[in-house]
Amino acid sequence: QVQLVESGGGPVQAGASLTLSCTASGHISDGVVGWFRQALGKEREFVAANTWNSGNTVHADSVKGRFNISKDNAKNTWYLQMITLKPEDTANYFCAARVPKAWVVAFMSGSVDYWGQGTQVTVSS
Repeated sequence: QVQLVESGGGPVQAGASLTLSCTASGHISDGVVGWFRQALGKEREFVAANTWNSGNTVHADSVKGRFNISKDNAKNTWYLQMITLKPEDTANYFCAARVPKAWVVAFMSGSVDYWGQGTQVTVSS
């Protein structure tokens, strides 16, 4: 069983930057890790994904050029670096992992094995 623990959310002004972190309690040997978000009253949406071994990344169109997913395999940790935040980025951000197969399309559709507890990001104008 893998547990995901997130950190790094909070309230910020528009234009600011934040970095979210997610650490897995168990060892990840392969698969896909990444981030989703859910705004109040809306469905959860895919944000970014990173394949564990090959390091391929995918970002949602809404965040391309502003958000970047990265990871540190030795620490079982991945990050979401967010710059130029906008009020519409306000949401609860969840990290997720799909193991052991690196099926990115399935991950992007929300088919994941483990979820973090969520961390709130609030961007004020």
